Amino acid sequence: MKIGLMGGSFDPVHSGHLRAAEEISERLALDEVVFIPTLVSPHKSSETMATPSHRLNMLNLSAKRNSRFRVSDMELRREPPSYTIDTLKALKQSGSEDGYYFIMGCELFAEIDTWKDFAELFNYSSFVVLRRPGYDFADSASPIPLALKNDFRYSYSDRGMDVFAHKSSNELFFVDIAGIRVSSTEVRELARHGNSLRYLVPREVEKYIAENGLYQLEEKL
Repeated sequence: MKIGLMGGSFDPVHSGHLRAAEEISERLALDEVVFIPTLVSPHKSSETMATPSHRLNMLNLSAKRNSRFRVSDMELRREPPSYTIDTLKALKQSGSEDGYYFIMGCELFAEIDTWKDFAELFNYSSFVVLRRPGYDFADSASPIPLALKNDFRYSYSDRGMDVFAHKSSNELFFVDIAGIRVSSTEVRELARHGNSLRYLVPREVEKYIAENGLYQLEEKL
């Protein structure tokens, strides 16, 4: 199977996450996309606002209507911080012969050389970098960080997608998506002030946030 992996705090999951996963699953013919919420992200300085159980519940509510979406709590069950290299190694060591495609935004990929054991990541999974409208790599000679440039060679382009081959035989995809411009920070701020979240998060998530008093000055547990 071809399995997409989407990690993050998902605090909360929103329509941008879900639409990106849907677009990539179609473009790359993925069999499923697995959402993996982090316990403690090493890439963010602030703690999450909602508890791990709340974030997991909201993801499960969001994924249940899409047969290609699945949620894993593997990082929530592991000691923090949640390093991607540890997750990818664990998946490979499980004995599965599935092919993995780690999905991430271009802003994060631009900083991938700050990740733990970043050069090893591509030995365990292909990577899919989302190019959203309003962000491009035009200011640099190559979309691949200098520290990784010798590990890749250009492969091909196809309808808004540029593909590079890694020395491990995994691939690096840069894919244009339409996406939906919304952030978890924006959703939290709207919820804090009691404003509507309609169309920014799934209806079930909007209801869950309201019923549990999430993102208020004092969260109800």
